[in-house]
Amino acid sequence: MKVIKYTYKFRLDPNKKQQTLLNKHFGSVRWTYNYFLNQRKTEYINNKKSLNYYDQAAELTQIKKVNEWLKEINSQTLQYSLKCLDMAYQGFFNKRTKFPNFKSKRNKNSFTIPQNVRYDGTKLIVPKFLDGIEMIMERQIKGIIKHCTISKTPTGKYFVSILTELEYKPVSKTNQSVGIDLGIKDFLVLSNGTKIKNHRFVKHYERILAINQKYLSKKTIKSNRYEKQRLKVARIYEKITNSRMDLIHKTTTSLVKQFDTIYLEDLNVKGMMKNHKLAKAIGDVSWGKFIDVLEYKALWNDKQVIHIDRFFPSSKTCSKCGWINNQLTLKDRNWTCPECSSVHDRDFNAAINILNEGYRKNISDGTSDYERGAKINPKKLGISHETLKETEPSS
Repeated sequence: MKVIKYTYKFRLDPNKKQQTLLNKHFGSVRWTYNYFLNQRKTEYINNKKSLNYYDQAAELTQIKKVNEWLKEINSQTLQYSLKCLDMAYQGFFNKRTKFPNFKSKRNKNSFTIPQNVRYDGTKLIVPKFLDGIEMIMERQIKGIIKHCTISKTPTGKYFVSILTELEYKPVSKTNQSVGIDLGIKDFLVLSNGTKIKNHRFVKHYERILAINQKYLSKKTIKSNRYEKQRLKVARIYEKITNSRMDLIHKTTTSLVKQFDTIYLEDLNVKGMMKNHKLAKAIGDVSWGKFIDVLEYKALWNDKQVIHIDRFFPSSKTCSKCGWINNQLTLKDRNWTCPECSSVHDRDFNAAINILNEGYRKNISDGTSDYERGAKINPKKLGISHETLKETEPSS
C-alpha cells in the first residue's frame, strides 16, 4: 500500500440562495486576482519593483475594511487566490509558464477552499455554506480530505473537486513492455499490433458546431436569445471534451494494467501545433493530455513511462534490419525496405522501433544520453536486432 493524492469530482445541486452566494465567490475571487495582478504589473512598470504575497495579503485585509461585499466571501478563499497569483508569477520568472493573464467571467469560474472541508454523506459542508450543498454522488469519498475547488462550467453546471490523501494498492506487475506510436490516423499504435481508433471528436461535431456558432454570431450580445444560443455552443464543446477525456482515461488505465514499462516518443507538441495544416488534428487528438494522465497513473502503480528522443527516426528505420529510409514522407503509410524486402506499416513499424530503442537505452550504461537524429543506427552502436529481440519479454 502507498499514500497518493486522489481527486474526487462530483456535480453540485445548489439551491437559488446558494447559487447566488457561489456566484459572489466566483466574482470576488476573480476581482481579487485581477486587482493584485494589475497592481504587480503597475508597480514593476513604474518603480521596477516586484511585490510579494505577504505585501498583498496585508493590503487585502485593509481593502476588506473598505469594501464590505468582500466580507461575504470566505477569507481563506481570497487569500488562496493571492497564493495562486504568486505561484503564477514564480512559474513565469522560472520560465515554466507564460505571464499570468487576467481572469474572465466568460470562461470557467472557480475558487478553492483550502481547509475546513467536510461532507455528511450527501452534502458538501464548507465555510459560508454550513447548511451544506447537495452533491450528486456515485461513490463514497475515501481518505483524508485536504481541500476542495468549486467550479462553474460555461454551461452553468456546478462541480466540486475534492483532493484527498488515501492508501492505494498498485496493480500487479505483468513483466511486459510496449512501444507506442502516437498518431493522427490512429490514436495509438502499439508494438504488439493493437491499434486504438482516433475518434476525431471535433470533426464529428464540426458541422453542428459551425451551424450553432453561425446562429450565435447573429444574436445581440447579452440578450436572452444570445444567452440561450451560447449555452447550445457551450454544450457541444462540453460534449467534445467529455468524450475525449473518457477515451483518454479508459486507454491509460488499460495500458497501465497491461504493461510495466511504456515507451513513447518525446514529441514537441507545441512546435507541431505551429503547422497550420495539422494543428487542428493534433489539438483534437490531445497528445499532451494523454501523456500527462498516463504518467501520473504509472506513478501511482509503480510503472515506468520512458520517453525516446524526438529525433529518433522511428518511422524511417526498418525494424528488421535497421536500414533508414530518408525518402519517407507523411503520405507514405506503407513502405518496403530495399535491404531486406520487409513490408512495413508505417505506424506499427514505428512502435516496434520505439520499443527496440527503449531496450537499447536500458542495455546501455544506464544513461539517457545518446546520439540524436538519423545518426542513430543499432548496427553502428554494435547492437544487433537479434540481441534486441532476445532481450524483449515474451508477450
